[in-house]
Amino acid sequence: MLLPGYGGGSLADLPGALLAALGVPEPARPEGALTLEPADRVCLFLVDGLGADLLRAHPGAAPFLSSLPGRTLTAGFPATTVTSLCSLGTGMTPGEHGMLGLTLAVPGTGYLFNCLRWTLPGGLTMDPEQWQPAATVYQRAAKAGVRPSYVAPAEFEGTGLTSAVFRGVRYLPADTVDERVARAHEALREPHAHVTVYYGDLDAAGHLSGWGGADWLRQLALVDDMARRLAEGLPPGAAMYVTADHGMVNATEKVDAEQVPELTEGVALLGGEARARHVYAEPGAAGRVLEAWAEVFRGRAWVVSREEAVESGWFGPRVRDAWLERIGDVVAVPHDGLAITAPSTHRVEALFTGYHGSLTPAEQNVPLLEVRP
Repeated sequence: MLLPGYGGGSLADLPGALLAALGVPEPARPEGALTLEPADRVCLFLVDGLGADLLRAHPGAAPFLSSLPGRTLTAGFPATTVTSLCSLGTGMTPGEHGMLGLTLAVPGTGYLFNCLRWTLPGGLTMDPEQWQPAATVYQRAAKAGVRPSYVAPAEFEGTGLTSAVFRGVRYLPADTVDERVARAHEALREPHAHVTVYYGDLDAAGHLSGWGGADWLRQLALVDDMARRLAEGLPPGAAMYVTADHGMVNATEKVDAEQVPELTEGVALLGGEARARHVYAEPGAAGRVLEAWAEVFRGRAWVVSREEAVESGWFGPRVRDAWLERIGDVVAVPHDGLAITAPSTHRVEALFTGYHGSLTPAEQNVPLLEVRP
């Protein structure tokens, strides 16, 4: 198990370090806080699924990225896109911002909420500011005179997730690589610019065909070239950082939790995702569910109670009381090649080859690489 390095070595620590590098006053920073050199402008290239261990395994496919200085951060738990984007968007740990997994129970409703697709059953809706009420780093940056911009595909503009984690940013829609590079360079010409560029196709290739495969390696080469092009357009005094939201593992075993009687008895809702399951028990059944899940997955997953996950610091040093019931009564986290699927709620996910979410180094470790002109 690799516990996230909250307090200096996690994605939640990066936003404050970037603002400090830009000269934005921040509250007193704790000892051991992540520190970056000052810069007039910053560009953050966020590559979905670019785990540090994965990149180190294929330096030949990414010669530019592999040549850059940097360090390794941890994603946070769970190591998944919605959680990491919110950590990057707020500078808070998962336990503080409340985006604690891909699909979470909405307390008191009996419904699962998909935080990525921003969907509830029956056509119900969720207010992004209600689900994630914290101010974002972009709102704080704008008040300090920094111009935050986010360059990403047009389809994500105005979505619930974008509204929850990127409030206060100027959204610059750009679908192709050429468009994203051009829009980033344009935004970086402005003084005190803070530009985030998102690329998601590497993650998609890993899910569909597995990380390290031919499709994934082609995407890694595209990412490497995109990083090089972004770096070539940096103005004097700027800095670019390359990071990711999580890594990935390829599944060697799948268990359909909906087809194993021991895994369904006493279970009201099955949330999370295949590598980080939130198991919500029926009233009075939490103990029995914990025992059953721990027995079925003995030696293949860490299976703990909500209380143990919180006390062990998986979600950070503190979990706000308001968010506790979003966490499963039981949390099941595979530590080998196991994927715990639930096809009735995640039909496509059950077909994946690559997965993420757990506390293994391959999923937790993400790069923080630096480029300066």
